[in-house]
Amino acid sequence: MAKQKRGIPEYLQNLAIRAVIAVAMRLPYRRRVAFMGWVMSRIVAPIAGWRKRVRDNLALIEPDIPKAEVERLARAVPDNFGRSLIEIYSGDAFKDHVKDIAFTGGGVQALEDARDQGRPVILVTGHFGNYDAPRAALIARGYPVGGLYNPMSNGFFNDQYVAAISGLGTPVFERSRRGLAQMVRFLRGGGIVGMVADHYMAHGVPVDFLGQPAWTALSAAEMAVKYDALVVPIYGLRHADGIGFDIIVDTPIPHGEPLTMTQAMNDSLARLVRDHMDQWFWIHRRWKTPPRA
Repeated sequence: MAKQKRGIPEYLQNLAIRAVIAVAMRLPYRRRVAFMGWVMSRIVAPIAGWRKRVRDNLALIEPDIPKAEVERLARAVPDNFGRSLIEIYSGDAFKDHVKDIAFTGGGVQALEDARDQGRPVILVTGHFGNYDAPRAALIARGYPVGGLYNPMSNGFFNDQYVAAISGLGTPVFERSRRGLAQMVRFLRGGGIVGMVADHYMAHGVPVDFLGQPAWTALSAAEMAVKYDALVVPIYGLRHADGIGFDIIVDTPIPHGEPLTMTQAMNDSLARLVRDHMDQWFWIHRRWKTPPRA
């Protein structure tokens, strides 16, 4: 878990973020989403060094991509991030936007059956499209979905971020000892838990992702086996207009060895990433090497 900081730099950083969000929230929904994408792509990304990180990650995974396409992705990836951020902050307006989207994919019926039977479900997704679009759509349909989140290092921003994701639906669980205990109780009671599974985890194991070893936690697979939970990859694929979505429910991952199951999760996400390169958050430091013990 990230150690939270609440000093003057964090306070000022949070103040700036809140100011931009406040301006965006005064706009109509579609304009607000486009505005936040533009701000993140054209202003924040160059200052924060995100464009360089996109280029570096692409050079590792796809070194033969033409330079013009790399530069397009360096602008498009932060744009998608900004859109996703303000969508989450939009609460009820976002839920109204996604509530009637038809679910597609090989796991739709299995997810419905698990809900009807009261079987625990672990939804695994990645930092792709808008990873909270499926949760918001499911909650709007009456599914009992909880979410697991990583606390932000900026404590001030973390407070408002948790309030925003809680606005889409509760419960939400912090990735901490206490939060994980609460999540397990919810899961064992037949709940549905959404997990973003493509975080770098130093305590995890190297699992192939897009052709390179990425340190990944096995916890989602381990809990699924322990509590007989259905494991369903699920994604919010953004439309070309930057506003609409497809909710893709992939085929459930069979129970087996946790490493094998985790590799299947990574492979599910990787297939979408390769087809929609501009929708994965290439600003992540996904392929870091853990420090020596």
